[in-house]
Amino acid sequence: MAYSHGFNPHPRISWVGAAPTGTASEAEYVEIAVTTELRPADLGRCLDEALPPGLDILEVVEARSGTLADRIEASLWLVEVPGVAPDVLAAAGRKLMAADAVEVDKMTKNGKRRIDVRPAIVSLRVNIEAPYGIMRVVVRQTSPVVRPDDVLSALRVVAALTPPVAVKATRMAQGRFDGAGLLVDPLALDRGQSAVPEAREPEPGQPIVDGTVG
Repeated sequence: MAYSHGFNPHPRISWVGAAPTGTASEAEYVEIAVTTELRPADLGRCLDEALPPGLDILEVVEARSGTLADRIEASLWLVEVPGVAPDVLAAAGRKLMAADAVEVDKMTKNGKRRIDVRPAIVSLRVNIEAPYGIMRVVVRQTSPVVRPDDVLSALRVVAALTPPVAVKATRMAQGRFDGAGLLVDPLALDRGQSAVPEAREPEPGQPIVDGTVG
């Protein structure tokens, strides 16, 4: 692994939008600089053997152009809300997406501050046929970062929605948007392939409930 220069060298490794504590993820990305040319498959196998159970390396590619951070501007989150009926969650989602601004209190490294989370929320869809509330939310990478718990805080502000039990949030994808509103696989360029979207999402500001614009 390559190290930075200076008085206190550190490994040149960079996580892009690491998932917050208490969430699960199926789409984390890390960029590692090396000093010797390696086969991506060999590096992936070595890393996978060193990681604890539950953390799995799915793919390693050689970076060909630009940085990983330049290729990720949004995350797709699956948020399961047990104890809340799908239609109740959908109604709250419509109120959130219809709002021009929704301010919530957020704890940052500089202390608590009030932020408007609405500009970061690109889309929100609810599966109204699920046994309980399940929503898919696309959130832009902003500063400060808007996380699933901030989206839930916004639902509480606009619709007094407070889940009775713990919520499970899982990041399903990360990437950039193309002209059609698709999240694009950030590693597609390194594979020499055309960009392949993970999932079609609505245009910014349009709430979707069970595939129909609300």
